Amino acid sequence: MLKFLSKVRIEFNALDPRLASCMEFLAQCNARKAKESNPACQVQVKRRTDDHPPQITVTFVNGVEEVFDGTQTTAQTIRNMILEKGQYLETEQMFREAGEKWPVVIPDEELNIPAPGTKVPRKAEDKK
Repeated sequence: MLKFLSKVRIEFNALDPRLASCMEFLAQCNARKAKESNPACQVQVKRRTDDHPPQITVTFVNGVEEVFDGTQTTAQTIRNMILEKGQYLETEQMFREAGEKWPVVIPDEELNIPAPGTKVPRKAEDKK
């Protein structure tokens, strides 16, 4: 998960009963496997003393930053989103390294061409 991130910032008040998501995500970030995937990723924890809601901010390797409300978003949802965006970043990088334009634009007429080896659905009147 951390291999797609350059920085993680987790903010919470230790007395806030809504901090479960932040603590779970922090545990995932501190896991040995996660740290080994990207030792350069900075994991910062800010313990607050005010009533600001728990918050998780992630910065992707391409500089894009996303902020999550720790009271509304589960740690697993955040992790899944990071992995999904990470796959997108890897795909983008592969295309750019191959000298291809990004994003790939598929013309409408090609979207309607059946793929080789697939059956073309017959119309209802053809089935009679």
